[in-house]
Amino acid sequence: MRFHPGLLVICSVLVLAYGSSRNLPIISFDEGYSQLFGDENLMVLKDGKSVHLSLDERTGSGFVSHDLYLHGFFSASIKLPADYTAGVVVAFYMSNGDMYEKTHDELDFEFLGNIRGKDWRIQTNVYGNGSTSVGREERYGFWFDPSEDLHQYSILWTENQIIFYVDNVPIREIKRTEAMGGEFPSKPMSLYATIWDGSNWATNGGRYRVNYKYAPYITQFSDLVLHGCAVNPIEQSSTCDLPPSFESVPTGVTSDQRSKMENFRKKHMQYSYCYDRIRYKVPLSECAINPQEAKRLQGFDPVTFGGVRCHHGKRHRRSRSSRARQVLSEKGVISTFA
Repeated sequence: MRFHPGLLVICSVLVLAYGSSRNLPIISFDEGYSQLFGDENLMVLKDGKSVHLSLDERTGSGFVSHDLYLHGFFSASIKLPADYTAGVVVAFYMSNGDMYEKTHDELDFEFLGNIRGKDWRIQTNVYGNGSTSVGREERYGFWFDPSEDLHQYSILWTENQIIFYVDNVPIREIKRTEAMGGEFPSKPMSLYATIWDGSNWATNGGRYRVNYKYAPYITQFSDLVLHGCAVNPIEQSSTCDLPPSFESVPTGVTSDQRSKMENFRKKHMQYSYCYDRIRYKVPLSECAINPQEAKRLQGFDPVTFGGVRCHHGKRHRRSRSSRARQVLSEKGVISTFA
């Protein structure tokens, strides 16, 4: 990380060029990021603005932002590996786990590989103040093949809301509630991108593992955007003035976008903690229950989303928590529950 002695807060918009992604303020890799791990498995392309991360039998790879940020808009265009990708996890996320081991915050995009002929899945998650015991996962299918071309994935994080976007379509919105308290992320975070072996949980609860016969698995990151407020990690301020606004940087969800988000969630959402009656008998405070979403998920899985009990003979009877863990394992949601 870069340190800025003597300054509490540096509100920075790193702008080198305006790219094709709706004229977003795109930066070069070296200006905003440094390698996290992976040695030669991270390769900066000739334009200086695109990066290849690869996973092979030796190691995965990743990079991290130079600075910590308190709120802002963070984005990258990503192309995922093709063919057999079971067990492969590509992550684009914000975290401060290196500074706050027991009370960390986190905002996640996780891309979960699959066996040949099955599609990639995308998962989002939110942690605040070390709330890892409270899972807020959602999972979705794609409406396109994410391995054929670059697609834009973005996170808008403000004091009162978090929005995840795919190609400028909001797919999830979390509004801060009083009941959430510290479970709403509120401390400065770094931005990360990684590719790694998640064989133990990523595909059908670990049923299908990474097959290194198909390695290296290569993912491309381009159109890197760090439009936020860089905070001094030594003398952090509790408040931060946002950087100058750009028309291309969203500040919320428009009415047209909300319609697209509702349509996306009705068609492509495969799991949401808000409707999981095994884990939460009463939805958490930030959950805005949509009857159409609930009906679709109940039809998809009446046990998890409808509260319908499984009936077993005496020899096969298990506790409710055991059944819950099996369902979550099969869905690959056990990354935070194992």
